[in-house]
Amino acid sequence: MFKFPFRHAKVDQHAWPEYLASRANQVRDPALQRFFAAYDLDPNMPIGEVPLVALDMETTGLDERRHAIVSIGLVPFTQQRIHLPRRRYWVVKPQRPLSQRSITFHRITHSEIAEAPDLDEILDELLEALAGRLVVVHFRHIERPFLDAAVKARRGEGVRFPVIDTMSLEARLHRQSRWARFKRWMGRPPASIRLHDSRQRYGLPAYQGHHALVDALATAELFQAQLATHFEAETPLYQLWH
Repeated sequence: MFKFPFRHAKVDQHAWPEYLASRANQVRDPALQRFFAAYDLDPNMPIGEVPLVALDMETTGLDERRHAIVSIGLVPFTQQRIHLPRRRYWVVKPQRPLSQRSITFHRITHSEIAEAPDLDEILDELLEALAGRLVVVHFRHIERPFLDAAVKARRGEGVRFPVIDTMSLEARLHRQSRWARFKRWMGRPPASIRLHDSRQRYGLPAYQGHHALVDALATAELFQAQLATHFEAETPLYQLWH
């Protein structure tokens, strides 16, 4: 069985196609089979040719082992165009009660989730909307582990996939460069790589945060701006995904 070294510091980014093909042959759930089989992304493919989808989730906390997803937004796009008419948004019922802190943060209330479906009821639809596209997120330690944990709990099988992380790209550009390290050595605070602050650096408009669909759109626009400013359309995929 092929094993992908997810947490290894020196991951071979060319290993993703083999992993995805292996998962397509291993999973039993039909929706997961279709999801994994739809990937046809060569690590050397130019980013300008890659079909993308921005994904954002609002959750009841930051630990996928103790917290749950309450809303999901996604926006398909490419380097050149955002396909807003094909956007999708779901509110889903968490398996544990909402806390007041959670409600204050994402503004989804008890009444909104009272009639909301369980994630399992919209999961096939969600996986179909993601299938064949490379997922783009802002902070990959939320969407990917939360979805993996939620799918395991409902279908008995996990769902791992490559992502491009716009926060990680901002960190690479504004925190890990020699100039950024020099500024920290001089006592200057590190640049913020939060979604709102990252968008400001590219002159993008301010949006109301902590709404899954709005944040997905904000992430898509941010990645387009990052590509236009720092990368070529011919940049190979393996240099950008995680």
